[in-house]
Amino acid sequence: MGIAAIKIKIMPSSPNIDLEKIKTKAKEVVEKGEGKNCSFEEEPIAFGLKAIIVFFALDESKPLEPIEEELKKIENVNSVQVIDMRRAFG
Repeated sequence: MGIAAIKIKIMPSSPNIDLEKIKTKAKEVVEKGEGKNCSFEEEPIAFGLKAIIVFFALDESKPLEPIEEELKKIENVNSVQVIDMRRAFG
């Protein structure tokens, strides 16, 4: 099996939420789900609201759904969406 490069958008419930707390919890969730090389970007949306974009690598034999479900359970997270998933080479 190969490695999948995953990109997930996490929307906080408010612009006043501490994004660093969400990032810390998200990294724990990804690593618990055997994701590797977790990194983050912040994407401005509107009115001060910023989405968190999570990048990580996951073995294709591992399921992605449990990671998605756990990310949705993080406090102050409004939504979670997989925005890109592709096979990584190299």
